[in-house]
Formats: sequence, C-alpha cells, structure tokens
Amino acid sequence: MILDWFRDRSERGKLIRGFNEAARSAFVLGTAPTLMKASVSKGERTYRHKFSDWLNTGFRIQAFKGRQLSRAELVQIGSVIMSDSILVRKLVVLGFDTLEVCCDAGDYGCRWQIKDYMQIER
Repeated sequence: MILDWFRDRSERGKLIRGFNEAARSAFVLGTAPTLMKASVSKGERTYRHKFSDWLNTGFRIQAFKGRQLSRAELVQIGSVIMSDSILVRKLVVLGFDTLEVCCDAGDYGCRWQIKDYMQIER
C-alpha cells in the first residue's frame, strides 16, 4: 500500500516532465504558438473526487506568449487539453481534480473540474 503512494508520485512527475518536454519541442518547432509549462498546484477543494490525491490536486499550465493572454485564449488551451480523453483519464488516475490554465503573471486564469470531461459511456 505505502509503496503505491511513491509509484503514484513518480508517475505524476513523469507526466509533468513529459508534458513539458513535448510543449517545449512543439514551441521550438513552431507547431504550437504558445510556450506552455505544466506544474502541480493546490487545486480547487470543491472539485475533489473519489480518486483525488490528498494534497496538490491541481494540474496547472502556465502559458507564455510575450503578452497577457485573453480569457478566450486561456479557454482555448484548456479546451484542447480537456478534449484529450486519454490525458484526462491519466490526470484522474493520478489524483488530479482541477485543470488550471493561466498566464505567466501567476493569476488563476481559468479552471476546469477534470472529472466532468472523462467521457465515460453509461
């Protein structure tokens, strides 16, 4: 049981590192117009679900474009992330419950409750 906690920590770190490497590559190659960086954040307490981690349940993406991004641009980034059903399921399994997309200014920007985007057939 306790060893599973450390494996989950490792998997969360791998997901963040993998996202950041892919985002950097896409920006350098010009396939992404905005540089993005993922990190773990506190999350929104009201978004908790059965599999939420006990601490730091937010998946935060900071977007760097050289200017303040509009709310519509932040929503567009979040919509692309939330439309990736495999990524959404990974986030839930790894204990994340909140997606935050913000500018490099450090404000919260926009938030999504991840479990609402799992696309599970009933």
